[in-house]
Amino acid sequence: MTQSFQFPAEFQWGTATAAYQIEGAVHEDGRSESIWDAFSHTPGKVLNGDTGDIACNHYHRWKEDIQLVKDLGCKTYRFSIAWPRILPHGRGKVNQAGIDFYNRIIDELLAADIRPMVTLYHWDLPTALPNAWLDRGTVDAFAEFTSVTARVYGDRVKDWVTINEPWCASFLSYKLGIHAPGLRDHYQAFIAAHHLLLAHGKSVPILRSECSGAHLGIALNLSPIYPFTKSQADLDAARNADGELARWFLDPLYGRRYPADIIADVQKAGVFKSAEPEFIQASDMECIAAPTDFLAVNYYSRNIVKAGSKHNEDPTSTEPVAAPGGEHTDIGWEVYPSGLFEILSRVYWSYKPAEIIISENGASYADGPDEDGHIHDQRRIDYLRAHIQQVGKAIQTGIPVNGYYLWSLMDNFEWSMGYSQRFGIIHVDYLSQKRTLKDSAFWYRDLIQKNSI
Repeated sequence: MTQSFQFPAEFQWGTATAAYQIEGAVHEDGRSESIWDAFSHTPGKVLNGDTGDIACNHYHRWKEDIQLVKDLGCKTYRFSIAWPRILPHGRGKVNQAGIDFYNRIIDELLAADIRPMVTLYHWDLPTALPNAWLDRGTVDAFAEFTSVTARVYGDRVKDWVTINEPWCASFLSYKLGIHAPGLRDHYQAFIAAHHLLLAHGKSVPILRSECSGAHLGIALNLSPIYPFTKSQADLDAARNADGELARWFLDPLYGRRYPADIIADVQKAGVFKSAEPEFIQASDMECIAAPTDFLAVNYYSRNIVKAGSKHNEDPTSTEPVAAPGGEHTDIGWEVYPSGLFEILSRVYWSYKPAEIIISENGASYADGPDEDGHIHDQRRIDYLRAHIQQVGKAIQTGIPVNGYYLWSLMDNFEWSMGYSQRFGIIHVDYLSQKRTLKDSAFWYRDLIQKNSI
């Protein structure tokens, strides 16, 4: 990339949040319990016993927060709708108070000339739905939730993300047990992943029907995966890890069905009994491959893996390896900007989505106010600059990247890490709920104004 890059005039600069991470008010105005309410209140599941009960109190401070988005000069804002606020029982009776809350947010955004992008599922599944994503009935419930939200908001919202990071909502949640509901069963992770993809596929025609001019896609968390050594075992481990993280989702979304090598690995490990698991029904794969308008990519770092101790008999036995040397953010992720260009290149040249957006990218640093109340988070600025330069490089090479959503607008509840990590460009004092713009917020505001890096 050249020294300076001017982004296209129509490039969409934005920022992003998620309902459970910022809203709080979990027992107010008819909202029901979500799997993250249950998980965070289970001892030992979330660091320091933190919960999203209050979070950033966005439910009551939404107007102030939208003003901050406007002050940053963002052209668009990505937020999620809490399923338990709209359909407290998962389906059936609609909760008008929940409908009204997001109506206020959408109207306020539009009045501020900010384009809303709605994420339908950012992990807060109502516990009223039995067996969560292991139950195929949850797919139909999500279709109903999609229909309700699209019908109510589709006259004003045109940009939609169906599911956020289905890998996290399946493998991280059902295989590794790190996220809600916290199960540890490899086979169940594949069931959950299939149902999440199927829910996405079923929602696409609903959004197109209920929302004139719908512009929609799905958000995948993607990272380049490198082998620890050049040994055949480590190369095979990297292939398998990439298959579960990326290809298990990308391939069926683009009409290629599930990757045969991963099915063979899982069969060899004894997780699948056949090459066509019984949870896959006729026409499922066609449904999953419903054409979308964009692919949303969430990127933070790369992964390095090596073969696990049982890799010979179980090809799915892989182990993560910490990146040697280099800079790491406070959450422990390596700062690896070139990985973003690598991912953008791969998904475009391999799958040819018509449009790509960076739906999440950011860094966790704990910098707080100094004696004058200023927050000097130069490391975050350096991280953002390096990654946005990679976006410019991708555009220069012909990759259709049309938007960048910085994660996150403000510090918030970081899932199993609780409040220990601060990803925001706006600092939140969780006791007083005071918002303070960090240096990175002013830097991002200036970048948006210049539209160049």
